[in-house]
This record gives sequence, C-alpha cells and structure tokens, in this order.
Amino acid sequence: MIHRSNALTVLLVLILIATGAVLTGPQTAAAQPPGAPPFVRVQGTTLVSPDGKPLLLRGINLGNWLVPEGYMFRLDSATSFRMINGLLSELIGPAETHAFWKTFRERYITRADIRYIKSIGLNSVRVPFSFRLFLSEEYYGIWTDDGFRYLDSVMAWCGSEGLLVILDMHCAPGGQTGDNIDDSWGYPWLFEDESEQERTVELWRRIAQRYARETCLVGYDLLNEPIAPFFDVERLNPRLEPLYKRIAAAIRSADTNHVVFLGGAQWNSNFKVFGQPFDARAVYTFHRYWCDTTQALVQEFVDFRDRLQVPVWLGESGENTDIWIDAFRRLLERNAIGWCFWPYKRMDASRCIVTVARPAGWDVIRRYDHARRTTYAGIRSTRPDPAVVRKALEEYLRAITFDACRPNAGYIAALGCAIPR
Repeated sequence: MIHRSNALTVLLVLILIATGAVLTGPQTAAAQPPGAPPFVRVQGTTLVSPDGKPLLLRGINLGNWLVPEGYMFRLDSATSFRMINGLLSELIGPAETHAFWKTFRERYITRADIRYIKSIGLNSVRVPFSFRLFLSEEYYGIWTDDGFRYLDSVMAWCGSEGLLVILDMHCAPGGQTGDNIDDSWGYPWLFEDESEQERTVELWRRIAQRYARETCLVGYDLLNEPIAPFFDVERLNPRLEPLYKRIAAAIRSADTNHVVFLGGAQWNSNFKVFGQPFDARAVYTFHRYWCDTTQALVQEFVDFRDRLQVPVWLGESGENTDIWIDAFRRLLERNAIGWCFWPYKRMDASRCIVTVARPAGWDVIRRYDHARRTTYAGIRSTRPDPAVVRKALEEYLRAITFDACRPNAGYIAALGCAIPR
C-alpha cells in the first residue's frame, strides 16, 4: 500500500508518465527558467529536472564495459576481471592481452550504442567502473588519467544524444563487496583498511572535481553492493554510513551540484544501516533480482522514502524473463520509483537490450577456463593453440561492435520501449 502522505506525488508522476511529460533526457539551457540551476536536483521524495519537472529515471546499466565479468563472456571459472585477464595472459601473453582490452573498451560502448539507447526510449545510463582504471593496486601512490578517457567519452556522447548519466564505483580499492562483482580478493578489505578508504575518498574527490559542471550527469553511486551477506555483517555494517559520509564530504568539497547515491548493505538491500539523511542531494538506491513482483517486494523501500522524505531508486535488476522484467518495471512505476535494468549488452543471451554473437572457436577458451590450471605444468599441458585463441578473440572484438549486435525485441518491449523503425 502506498502511504497517503506520498499519494499525490505518486499520482502526479504517473500522470506525467502517461502524458509523456516526464523528462526523457537533459534539457537545453534555453528551456530552463531564468536563473535555474542546470542540474538534476532532489526535491522531497522525487528527482526534479532543471526545468522543475518530476524526473523518473528509466535506464540501463553499461555492464561489462569498464568492469568485465566472466559470465558476460560465458566463462564459469574466471569470474572477475583479474581472473579473465590472467586467463587471457596465459593463452596469448600479457602484451596481446593488454592490446585486447584496449580494443575491447574502444568498441564495446560507442556513440552508436548511446544513440540507440536513447532511440528506444530510455533516458539514462549507469556506468559501472573500476578504481583500477585510475590508480595502481600494486604501486600505491601512482595515479593515471586513463579512466577519465572513457568517462569523458561516455559523458560527451550522452550529453549530445540527450541521456543522463550515473557514475557507479563498481570496484573500490580493497573491495567493498568481497566477491567477483567488485573484482576483489574475496573479502571487503575496504572496511578494514584505512589506506584503502583514503584512496576511495580521494578518487571520488578527483572525479567530482572533473565533472562538477557536467549537466548530463545526475550523480555518483558511491559503492556498488557493499558488504556481501556471507561476512560478519554485524561488525561491518556500522562502518558503511560513516564511510559514505567521508566520501560525500570529499565530493562536496569539489561539487555541490550533483546527487550522491547511497546503496544499502548486502547487495544494496539492507537500508537498516542508514540513519537520518546527511546530504540534501542524496538518493538511496536498492537492487532486486530473482524475486516476486508484488507490492511487498518494494514496500520497505517505499516506507523508507516516505518516512525520511528522500528519493529511492532501483540501480540494478534484470537477468530474468521478459514477462518478469515487464511486471517488475510496472511495479516500480506504480510506486514512482525510477529504475536502471541490467545489462545493455551480453554474449549469446536474450536477457539484455542487444546480444553479442558467440564467436566460432569460443569453446576452446571455455574449455581452458574449466581445465585445472593450479600449477605451471597444468598451464603448459592444457593450453590450446594460440592461433585458434587469437582468431576467436579477433572475431569477438568484431562481434561486440554496435552494428554486429542483435537487438532483443522482447526485452526492449518489457522495458516499455520500442525498437525504432
């Protein structure tokens, strides 16, 4: 049941969705009232566009681009980026592996992909990224601007095509989740190590400093899915919000314009870790996968929103049937909750907006992934012909380009969108 205190807000947003009045992308400066700040802002329990209209985010996650995951490549053992990187380095050597990733990042998401996302009717993208694109894990104190090259590009494309952007630190220094999701070492060391926290805070400060005036940017999703449930959550959970406060303070030292997104603990599901709101531009974000699509599924987040008078947002969901995606999206919209499904692109799958074809010879790589490679002798004895691997990887790099991908009409329709004619 939607609380009476928020019923009018929900009704207004639903009317705006039905009439097409809800913002579907950044507005030009000319469309803004004189003197209005050109940024998305928080107003009570809703996000508001620069021209004062309620904004319901309807987006897709650009997963696998800047945080590769094994299942996106149809790999089972090499589940995180560093594991995939190790696998490829064994197969074709470190130099060729480095070249592969460079081409991969240049082709996986391009302006054409962003234009297509806009054309089907979405208004936003969430961009997961890894700290490793900005600083070295092996050599503390060494920073690089490589990551900004990719974020600058996607920001420019989205700005020109009329999409909004949420930047998501999917992999924080030390690891905030403790699983393959954050490409960590199997434990959320971020919450144990002060030096890792300092690097996380400083990285967010640098990002905020760079994008403080970027008008297509909604804001910063500070930590993706912190503190997995199989750790000592009673001890670690109380450390989450204090770290959020430190990060937010660093961001505000450089940027007072954009939203900060605060994810709950245990897969972004546990909001009991939060006290009273500490930032006037905060949005609280939850994730939900593989569950019922009844009101009970979201009621605790609706209650949280109404009690504290703050916006809530679904930052991830998906990997399910078209029927489920459609039902869950409708549930969220009935409750005036913006959403961002997962993922945009994936190999040999229909549970995404576009599909990457599986290259011929890819099973050679998959078999090696399954092989026992715990010793150097094991690596030598199971390594396939590098020429076969190179051919499969070259075909994969062609298959990930936008023109080579196939749209999934059912998934797109489930998002309430349509393939342009």
